[in-house]
Amino acid sequence: MTRVCGAHVLFLNWRDTGHPEGGGSEVYLERVAAELIGNGHRVTMLCQAYGTAPAEETNADGVRILRRGGRHTVYLRAALVYLLGVLGFGPLARRRLGRPDVIVDVCNGMPFLSRLYARRPVIALVHHVHREQWPVVFGPWVARIGWWIESRLAVRVYRGCQYVTVSETSRNELADLGVDPRRIAIVHNGTPEVSGVPVARTPYPSLVVLGRLVPHKRVEYALRATAVLATEMPDLQLVVAGQGWWDEPLHALAEDLCITERVEFTGFVTEERKHALLGRAWLLLQPSLKEGWGLTIVEAGARGTPSVAFRSAGGVADAMSDGETGVLVADEYEFFKVVRSLLKDAARRNAMGANAATYAQRFTWEKAGQAFSQVIAGQLDAEHPALTDQRWP
Repeated sequence: MTRVCGAHVLFLNWRDTGHPEGGGSEVYLERVAAELIGNGHRVTMLCQAYGTAPAEETNADGVRILRRGGRHTVYLRAALVYLLGVLGFGPLARRRLGRPDVIVDVCNGMPFLSRLYARRPVIALVHHVHREQWPVVFGPWVARIGWWIESRLAVRVYRGCQYVTVSETSRNELADLGVDPRRIAIVHNGTPEVSGVPVARTPYPSLVVLGRLVPHKRVEYALRATAVLATEMPDLQLVVAGQGWWDEPLHALAEDLCITERVEFTGFVTEERKHALLGRAWLLLQPSLKEGWGLTIVEAGARGTPSVAFRSAGGVADAMSDGETGVLVADEYEFFKVVRSLLKDAARRNAMGANAATYAQRFTWEKAGQAFSQVIAGQLDAEHPALTDQRWP
């Protein structure tokens, strides 16, 4: 294995963590990028522009962020910025981008297709396959086109490229699409270390949902479960932490279910408050249709909070040990039954929480950064021998 010194890594991603719709995949990129910088690399991230965010900045970890284009145009703008920057057209083009040694093309359903224009090693980062999500978010025709791009076109374009994904489940799904399993590396998410004074659990039954408010997160399941459980647990409370364009329908549903007084929609929360909410809750609910991993599950677990999620949701099965650190369910009815059972069984719930805290310790961002550095080293060894300084045993 080869150690690479000072490689310039370019991440192409449609959002960064500051974007109003940024989520777990953006956290993954930010934390991995920070670890890469700690390992001696230089990192640039190109993503879409939004609001008043500056077109260029360097964050606290040293990651240089370039924001170009919008939700749909960022892909074309990324290609133009890359080509102008590498070829040196324009007085500021080269300075603004430089010449990357490796490109990490993040495929969130829609790939950047950088393999078509970049003459550099390309790593395709896929958090999960979006098969089930296309028809939920888009109409039938757009869903078919999107699924064809993801499952057919992208697989052909990136044929021969190294892939990275975040769970064994996602690795298997990529293999089912025709990606050579030998080219797929798994680099798990990490989770921050627990620090500070432990947060006391609420004296009343409490649930928390954490994530972007979009249809495929299925927060409706948590709202409906809360409405039914409230008939026998009158002090039950649900916290919905996060923001997104689906917030109005969720508020409307809470009103229709007559649970507005027992549901708190927090909107965006800081890291400090997020971890306080996870520590105070009796259970984390993860009703999402699909996840590449389950970052919130591990974050909750680090605070001794067990989770309930769906077995069919992909990578969540890797983020927990079913029956030990939380429970995976098959459908909404079972989801309701398990939540009810765990709220009523303190001994089982506390045992799962203790197991979850132990389980979470195996996932760290330091390990994720080291693993990603090894993937980069493998790509650059043959391409840039001058960047290598020694062989690891």
